[in-house]
Amino acid sequence: DGKMIALKEDGSDGFTHAENLTVFIDELMKDSGKKYTDLKAISVASGPGSYTGLRIGVSSAKGLCYVLGIPLIAVNALLSLAYQMKGETNVNLCPVIDARRMEVYSAIYNPDLSVLKDISSDVIQSDTYQNFGKIMVAGDGAEKLKDIWAERKDVIFNDDVLASARGQIHEAWRKFNQKDFENLAYFEPIYLKTITK
Repeated sequence: DGKMIALKEDGSDGFTHAENLTVFIDELMKDSGKKYTDLKAISVASGPGSYTGLRIGVSSAKGLCYVLGIPLIAVNALLSLAYQMKGETNVNLCPVIDARRMEVYSAIYNPDLSVLKDISSDVIQSDTYQNFGKIMVAGDGAEKLKDIWAERKDVIFNDDVLASARGQIHEAWRKFNQKDFENLAYFEPIYLKTITK
């Protein structure tokens, strides 16, 4: 009913989620006292983010949905971060995910989560996003912005908000009730960047 009953995460550096995802899922099911057959749908972060992480997460979610005969729900990773930021401030929300070098994946939402700037991959300059007024910035891309935006008075950094499945709850529940499901065969995550040889 849109409430979290169990959570399993590892916030340490490295690739622990990619290596342990299926173990975490199994432990989570046992901890929650639920059986796989109790599941009615599976929610997954749709990106943007790490190419490998997205592939592993989406492949695992698709596999479980296929075997269990249940629908897949995709939740945008930036919106998931914004849900965790919501309520902490009355300024615009700017979730950012590291995209390497001085680039971030970002979107900007007003405090009620209406979209002010769609998802994009942006190279950050000292004046980037100034036209959106005061913004709160959070996510793993925020750390590298602190130096370049050190003099700005229109930016608040929130170090407490990081990527978490808890940010998917509200949107996944909304999509579940509206039967807003993905096509298991054709769904692909949002990569934004392309890989070239």
